[in-house]
Amino acid sequence: MRKYLLLSAVLLSGAAAGAWLMTQAGAETSAPPESADLAQGEKLYQSYCASCHGANLEGQPDWRSPGPDGTLPAPPHDETGHTWHHPDSVLFDYTKLGGKATLAAQGVDFASGMPGFGDQLRDDQIWNILAYIKSTWPDRQQQIQAERSAAESQREGN
Repeated sequence: MRKYLLLSAVLLSGAAAGAWLMTQAGAETSAPPESADLAQGEKLYQSYCASCHGANLEGQPDWRSPGPDGTLPAPPHDETGHTWHHPDSVLFDYTKLGGKATLAAQGVDFASGMPGFGDQLRDDQIWNILAYIKSTWPDRQQQIQAERSAAESQREGN
């Protein structure tokens, strides 16, 4: 029984953090470029992201279930995951600062396994990776994610 209560608490915390992320803009976000280099984005994805998120954006097995340490495995970045549910500002900050730091900056304590890449990648490189990931989604997911990004940008006055 205790195992199920702990699992429920972890999953509810993750869902709450995800819902919060969908509505918050990050303080560190740079503006997306007018155009992206998808070829560079794919190369950088393979170098920096594929070891956890999969060469085909498939994520780690059982990505919705916390591991023994309570941390969720890396989710897929294809249309089966939740990446497309988040606006650009969240995706950028999560990549640049890492999950824990992005959430901590907003007062949320959440154990995220996502490291920050801001010391390894320039902002334009992060945007290229994100553009590559988004380019693999079906039109419906691309449209929904673009609408969420536009709405977030309007709320923030950008």
